[in-house]
Amino acid sequence: MNLRAVLLSIICALSIGSILFGQQRSSEAGPPSLDDSQKHDDSQPGEPSLGNAQKADTSSSNLKAPSIKLFGSWRFRAEAWDWFQPTVGENAYAFAHSLLRAGLSQTRERFEWLVEGAQDAILGLPANSIAPGNQGQLGLGGAYFMANQDRRNIASGFLKQGYLAIGLPLNGRFTVGRFGFSDGTEFKPTDATLTELVNTRVAQRLIGEFNFSAVLRSFDGIRLRFDEGRNNFTFVAVRPTEGAFQVDAMGELNVDLVYGAYTLPTAYRSGAGELRVFAAGYVDQRRGVHKTDNRPLAIRASDTKQVRIGTYGGDYVQVFHTSEHGQFDFLVWGAWQNGSWGSLSQRAGAFAGEIGWQPPIKIANPWFSLGYSFGSGDSNPADNIHGTFFQLLPTPRLYARFPFYNMENNEDFYATAEFHLPRSVLLRTEGHALRLTNAQDFWYSGGGAFQPATFGYTGRTSVVGRSLANVWDASLDFPLRYGFSVTLYYGYAWGKGVIANVYPAGTSAQFGYLETNFRF
Repeated sequence: MNLRAVLLSIICALSIGSILFGQQRSSEAGPPSLDDSQKHDDSQPGEPSLGNAQKADTSSSNLKAPSIKLFGSWRFRAEAWDWFQPTVGENAYAFAHSLLRAGLSQTRERFEWLVEGAQDAILGLPANSIAPGNQGQLGLGGAYFMANQDRRNIASGFLKQGYLAIGLPLNGRFTVGRFGFSDGTEFKPTDATLTELVNTRVAQRLIGEFNFSAVLRSFDGIRLRFDEGRNNFTFVAVRPTEGAFQVDAMGELNVDLVYGAYTLPTAYRSGAGELRVFAAGYVDQRRGVHKTDNRPLAIRASDTKQVRIGTYGGDYVQVFHTSEHGQFDFLVWGAWQNGSWGSLSQRAGAFAGEIGWQPPIKIANPWFSLGYSFGSGDSNPADNIHGTFFQLLPTPRLYARFPFYNMENNEDFYATAEFHLPRSVLLRTEGHALRLTNAQDFWYSGGGAFQPATFGYTGRTSVVGRSLANVWDASLDFPLRYGFSVTLYYGYAWGKGVIANVYPAGTSAQFGYLETNFRF
């Protein structure tokens, strides 16, 4: 299918939808998120309110209400892909997917329960979007097709969440069951700019629900948190569910994840900040799954030892408010890893830094940012050290909006411009200059384990150099009436040396989608 025709159809559908529903008044909604993967609201199901120090003063009467609440959402997205040109296979195609969620919850003074079901469907997947050898899956259409036993149209239903939350002394909460979790969102800042920075540039780098995928993931286990004054302590011991690209998301993976974090918000007369220190333990006990790394396939296949990794790090985010020059912000994030990668020792690290400025320009309300992201790579496949940073179970699309790369063995120099327009319309555009950290390692993509027999990350050999691609994209988000919202996205990638070596027939790629969301 011709990508230009698909995008034209999307634009027409967007115009019709705007006429049908009409735009929502700006007083009825705040600035929308970039896409569903960046939405985090503590009032939404999945983040029970018991023990939240920031809400205790304003919601005490609600905690006593015994009423049962019905909630739900429906997300529909049409995606159009024009992947890098393969030697054989279908790289230009379109497909659609739907995710309907509905549930019941009840909040009492000392406990809260929630049950949420989901029904997912993927329609029109390309049947020939997987090329042999190093070229592999030609976009996410190939990933969905392979993950669902080579079926073009599939649907399923599963339990998305089901938990009990119990209030504890010292303003604490204990949650047990199946729930959603994203690292970095343990404490919601009161400053709006700081909240957006945390949600879009810090959260889910290591652990997330993979919200952009058609199916998402959840976590089975326990969560314990305490809000002592301004201090937040969070501990999680869970196993991820299946899902993400696989429509059957009911099962649980044989992967153990333990996470702990301390978060301290800071407040000044001219701004606000947040400090977080965290540690995570990850153990992959699945048998017969080949690890994705730069060793020869025969050696990887013979390495049956577990992946057992410790990740330790922290981040700091700061916002400065001025009366004449607007708002300034910066953030730093870093992590270090040790442990074992099968028979190898794990020694890896990652870093991200960003500065931003919101000049005092009314109507457009611009926000400009410059940033750099680094994830270590492996320099020698023949030694006994694995030097590639392992991203655990992230939501990679937050940081790679055209999702053909992630943070592993990657350097990303980027710039963003965001405009908060009237009627709560959000326009955002990004530019990225990408290169591999080490030419001896793979070009990686993926977002972590999602089914029993698939590792969760793919890698393509480079060897010719480090230059990967330049990327430009733009997105438009706006609310409609009656709980509807719409997102339109387009991205273009100019492949460089690494991609030219893998796809010599054509080094450019395009990706676009139209997404509608309805919440009740």
